[in-house]
Amino acid sequence: MSKNPDGKQIKVGILGATGTVGQRFVTLLAKHPWFTIHVLGASSRSAGKPYAQAVMWKQTTPIPSVVRDMIVHECYPEHFAECAIIFSGLDADAAGEIESAFRSADLAIFSNAKNYRRDPSVPLIVPLVNDSHLSIIPQQQALQNPPLKKGFIVTNANCSTTGYVIPLRALERAFGPIDSCLVTTMQAISGAGYPGVPSLDIIDNVVPHIGGEEEKIEWETLKILGGIADGDDGMKTFDMHARHPLRVSASCNRVPVIDGHMMCVSVRFQQRPPPSPQQVREALVAYTPEAQSIGCPSVPVHAIFVHEEPDRPQPRLDRYYQDGAGVSVGRVRQCPVLDIKFVVLANNVSIGAATSSIINAELAVLKGVIKVE
Repeated sequence: MSKNPDGKQIKVGILGATGTVGQRFVTLLAKHPWFTIHVLGASSRSAGKPYAQAVMWKQTTPIPSVVRDMIVHECYPEHFAECAIIFSGLDADAAGEIESAFRSADLAIFSNAKNYRRDPSVPLIVPLVNDSHLSIIPQQQALQNPPLKKGFIVTNANCSTTGYVIPLRALERAFGPIDSCLVTTMQAISGAGYPGVPSLDIIDNVVPHIGGEEEKIEWETLKILGGIADGDDGMKTFDMHARHPLRVSASCNRVPVIDGHMMCVSVRFQQRPPPSPQQVREALVAYTPEAQSIGCPSVPVHAIFVHEEPDRPQPRLDRYYQDGAGVSVGRVRQCPVLDIKFVVLANNVSIGAATSSIINAELAVLKGVIKVE
């Protein structure tokens, strides 16, 4: 098994380890070449039990042997003191106070929860898009009382936001700023967690509302695709794409699919004339994020896989391509209202959740944000 560039295995902990996202963290980290699961955290109901007894396992593979007999702890920082990295799969109801306590204990948190996404000193990172936002972490550490040396919080984005901003970044890199974007989502039921949407609400049905989801997508897109600016007071701020204002309109729907969020996207470029569909396809295929070029082990071979078939991507066929770590794009064509339209598929429990947090941590190690001792 290969090790990180410093040649040491890195001890990690998982908060919310018995939940849906926590189980995905366990599955991915059990076979990770750098990270070793050292501590599992969950609620007081699960604490003190072996993991196999505490968890209602819902993954398609068996519980990894390395954690089956591991005793679950409550989510207190003292249990995780030997960990260099903490992955949080906590529900939003619990994540705020717990993640803050772990940061105050000088621990590095990579969170899937929404609680700190709008914090002006916390980076909201889609690892195939904006890893440069890790540069605000020293400011976040300096603002804590007392200032921190190792502790910080990094969040990943909403699962639907994650999927479609990856091709948007590729297009802005190739053709300059996007002026406006319409996105309509068809979101899998696993995005609602377990037990999730009641069967009588979703079988033979589509629910045209997911609370708070449209606002999340519209706001998060600007923070992710924007840059970091230096304020007059010497503080760094996220510019929210202000230099080239971007209008985003999202419509979100829950559909009877288990995993895999589909998004129909239309964009208008500031560049006139806009690129052709073929130029867009070529730009998407050519897109190489920094996480790929610097050697993060969980990054897919293709950040964006472009389908030529007229009926792809499809959730059942394509959601676990590359273990769900990239996105699939298809039906790239001219839009008679804006400029270009296409379809995106992203695995909401992989790149839309745990996989993003893991690649964010890999980036932090490779960029020296996390010092391996």
